[in-house]
Formats: sequence, structure tokens, C-alpha cells
Amino acid sequence: MRTALLLRRTRMHFPRLNLDEIKINPIEKGGSDRKFYRINCAADQRLILVKYNLELEENQHYVQIAQFLDGHGIRVPKIYFHDPAEGLIWIEDLGARDLYSYQHESWLVRRAFYESALDEIIKLHILPESVCVQMKGHLPAEFNAALYRWEQKYFFENCLGRCFKVAESKGKELAALPALREIAKHLASLPRVLVHRDFQSQNIIIQNGQANLIDFQGMRPGLAEYDLASLLYDPYVDITGAERAELIRYYREGRGKSGVTCDEDFDSKLRLCAMQRLMQALGAYGFLGLVKGHKSFLQYIPRAVRSLRVIVAKIDNLKPLASFLEELR
Repeated sequence: MRTALLLRRTRMHFPRLNLDEIKINPIEKGGSDRKFYRINCAADQRLILVKYNLELEENQHYVQIAQFLDGHGIRVPKIYFHDPAEGLIWIEDLGARDLYSYQHESWLVRRAFYESALDEIIKLHILPESVCVQMKGHLPAEFNAALYRWEQKYFFENCLGRCFKVAESKGKELAALPALREIAKHLASLPRVLVHRDFQSQNIIIQNGQANLIDFQGMRPGLAEYDLASLLYDPYVDITGAERAELIRYYREGRGKSGVTCDEDFDSKLRLCAMQRLMQALGAYGFLGLVKGHKSFLQYIPRAVRSLRVIVAKIDNLKPLASFLEELR
């Protein structure tokens, strides 16, 4: 959609804004099929305009999800106007500093931001089922065994196959390990809560020292540990084992203060969810980097593989995969 048309639409829907010297600048954002623009009207007047693909159903539910999260006290951008016919959403501009942009700061600085992010995701994870059911018609399919298996196969096909040129027969042999199928079935059998689905450093905006969640249109019923693993094993940033342990402790204490304690299988679930999330991320990096041409994603593969190697080595009955990853370079 041309910039001139975007400006006309903005003027039409926001006649009170100072649009004499309006400026619109595209925002480069990850591998999303959506387009983002920062609209500067005056020093104190800024908006973000989102242009989404009308054919992708989850994009159409962004507004309802944002309003739902805001209504339950979870920090997200406010929705100013939605034009569903054109696939345009004008939202609050929370600034350009995401959690990722602070990766080189001291842990003292970063820890406060990570804790703020965990505070927000805990609010989501503890919502009662009676509340969550209100959103059923606006959410993608829940995490089930088929989705967990898809994540696993996504990794073998797009990361091992495309990036590491592993023979298709070897990839299929590893993907068919009974333990992987059992993990998918086991995780799918556990009680679900609402999860963000892509809870990582580039989807957390820091404004006035507080974390705000963005890119939540993939929200669905799943395991809280999946979100936690997405943040703590985020391939975009380097988190030490000690830092990760601090954040796990903070999350568990935060859940407890909210009256929802973590069960005795928490550590095991976190480990399995970390494996799943890393497989999904690695598959995405391979697909986005080599099929979609977004080659910047390929730089995150080594760190993600190192994390996956450590995680898989601690999971029972996955020795063939652990041995393979140990030799993978």
C-alpha cells in the first residue's frame, strides 16, 4: 500500500491530529508478513500503523486480543482505530526500545526489565478458564500433539535439512524417534493456560522502565512453561545459566504470590518446552533465512543449536538425537 494512501487514511480517521508536517517511516520488523509504519505528527503525537495480510486469519484477531489483554491489566499497545476492510490498525507508539536492544547492558539493568516482562506474562498465565473461554473464537488452534510434532518436523526439515544439509533419510530417522512422539503426546495431555506463543526479547517493548507485550496475535491455549522457555532460551540474546536461574526463581515466586503455584513437574515441563521452542525457532530461522530470503535470521542458529544441544542431553530416551547434535557443526 502506497505511503500517500496511508497518510490519507490517517488524516481521515484522525482529523484532530496535527498533520501539517506529518512524517511516515517504515519499521523493519523480523519475518512478519505485516508492515509497520511510525507516524510522527508532532513532538507529542505519534502512532504506529500496522498493515496486515487479510488472508491470514490470526492477523484479523489482533484487535480483539489486544483489547482482551488490556482489559485484564496486561500492558499492550492501545488500539486507536481499526479498518478491517483495508487491514489497517492504528495503535499506540510505545517507542523503539525493545528488550533485545538492552542486551549489552549490565545484568543489573536487564534483570529489572526481564522481571517486568515476567510480571506481565504471569498475569496472562493465571487468568481463570472461565475468562479465557471468552476468547475461544478469536484464537488459533490450541497446542496439541499435532502442533508439537509439527514444531519438531519443522526443525528437522528447515534447520537440519536446509541449513546443515543433513540427508533427508537421516532427518526422517531422527524425527521418527519414539521419544519425540511421546513428548508431544505428554505435553498435549497437560492442563493449558493462555500463552503468548512468541514471548521473546524483540516482542517486549520497554517504556518508562515497564515491559509491554507486542506481537501477541498467536496467543492460544498452551503451557506456561513454553512462554517462559521462549524468553529464557531466546536465541537473540545471551543469558547465562545463573541469570536464567534467577529469572526462573522470580517467575515461580511471582506465580506463588498470585495464588497459583508451580507444580512439582515444573522443571521437567520447562525442559521439554525449551526443546520444543528451540526446534520451532530453528525451523523458522532456516525457513525465513533460506526460503524467504531474510538471511539475518541465520546468525542466530549457532546459539540456538548450542542451547538445544544442552537441553536434549538432559532428556531421557533422546540419546540418538543428543549424539547427533553433539557432532553437528
